[in-house]
Amino acid sequence: MRDRNSNGRPSPPPAGPAQKARTARTAADARANGTRSAAASAAGSAPPAPPLDLTQLRTFLSVHRTGSFTAAAQLLGLSQPTVTTQIRALEERLGRQLFERRPRGVAPTPFADELAVRIADPLDALAAVTERGVHGEEPRPEPVHLGGPAEFLAVCALRTLAPLVAQGVRLRVTTGLSDELLDGLRAGRHDLVISAHRPRGRTLTAEPMADEEFVLVASPEWAARIGPDRVAAEGAAALAGAPLVTYAEDLPIARRYWRHVFGERLTAQPALTFPDLRGLLAAVAAGAGFTVLPSYLCRAELASGALVMLLSPEDPPINTAFLVQRPGTAHNPHVALVRDHLLRQARSW
Repeated sequence: MRDRNSNGRPSPPPAGPAQKARTARTAADARANGTRSAAASAAGSAPPAPPLDLTQLRTFLSVHRTGSFTAAAQLLGLSQPTVTTQIRALEERLGRQLFERRPRGVAPTPFADELAVRIADPLDALAAVTERGVHGEEPRPEPVHLGGPAEFLAVCALRTLAPLVAQGVRLRVTTGLSDELLDGLRAGRHDLVISAHRPRGRTLTAEPMADEEFVLVASPEWAARIGPDRVAAEGAAALAGAPLVTYAEDLPIARRYWRHVFGERLTAQPALTFPDLRGLLAAVAAGAGFTVLPSYLCRAELASGALVMLLSPEDPPINTAFLVQRPGTAHNPHVALVRDHLLRQARSW
C-alpha cells in the first residue's frame, strides 16, 4: 500500500539505483559549474598587477652596468643597503633572480641580461629628458672623464683632442694602470678609458683602438759598446753586462719582449726603474743603458739618432690598446664626440 503525503496524494515511488546516479551527476556538475563561475568572477575582479617601479629599474640597470652593488650605490648616490633592498624587492616582484654573487661584485643572470636590453634605451632617454628641464632646454654637456696610461695620453690622445677642447668640450683626465682605471669606469668615475687590455665581462664595451709595437733601444754610445748587429747574431746574450732600464721591478714590458723575440725568460736585474715610460726614454737617451719602449713614444728620437734600435725582428711584439666605454653615458653628446674622434685619429698613430 503506497504512503500518502500531507496533501493526501500518493507519495512517489522510491528512486531506483539508476535515478540516484543521475541525480548525483547533476549535483556534481552544478557544483563544478559554480566553482568555475566563481573562479572566473574572481579573476575578472582581481586588480591588475602594478607597473614595475622606475626607481628599482634604474637601480637594477646601474648594478647590471657596474657589476657591483657598491659601485652602483656610489653612482646613484645611495647606500649599499638601499641598493640591495631595491634589487631584492624587484626580484620578488618579478619572481626571478637577477644577480649571482661573485668574489668581486655580481654577475647578471640570463633573465637580467634580457631585462637590461629591454629597459636600457628607454631609461637613458628618460634621463636625457629630465636633464633638459621642464622647458626642454639643452643643458651644457658635462665634462668627459677620460682615463688611460699617462704616456699614451700625453703623447697621442691629448694632442688629438686639443681641437675638441678649443671647440668647447671639457675634459677631466686621470692617469693610472688599466685595471684600476677599469674599476673606476665600472664605478662611474670615468666615461672612457684607454686600456692596455680588453676588459673581462659584459658590463663594459671595448673597441680596438691602436696597436703599439715595442722596440729594443739604447743610446748611440751603448749601441756602439754592445756592437752593431751583435744582438741579431747572439740574441739576448749580447746584452749581458749592459744596464737594463725598466718600468718596474717585475720587468713587465721587457719580460714580454724577451719571451716573444728571444724565446727565453728575462732574469736580469734592472739598474733603474721608473714608473713612467717618458722617464725611461730620457734616461736611456742620456746614456743610462738600454730599455724596451713603445715605438710611438720614441719615434722622433729614433729618427734624430738620439736613440738606436738594437734589433729589428721580423715579428716584433705588439699590444692592442682598447677604448672602453661605460654604458649609460649616451645622454652626454660629448662622450660620443670624444670617443669617435679618438677612434678615427688613432688610425694614424
